[in-house]
Amino acid sequence: MRRVDLRGEVCPFTFVRTKVAMEDMEPGEVFEIITDHEPAVRDLPRSLEAEGHEVISVEEAGEQEWRIVVRKKAD
Repeated sequence: MRRVDLRGEVCPFTFVRTKVAMEDMEPGEVFEIITDHEPAVRDLPRSLEAEGHEVISVEEAGEQEWRIVVRKKAD
């Protein structure tokens, strides 16, 4: 599974970096996003779902760190 490591990034750059990383992914591919920016835990899933991607899970991965698992939408 691919990982998009966004630790140290803040909104809106978390979304921008996720979009750039997704350009090289296949439709239907599942990937994980790691972030330490708490607002991104709310905003990223909402923005990705609004674009048609499936947010599979959002969970704590450690102290001040979260893991968001996403399936890229099929074209």
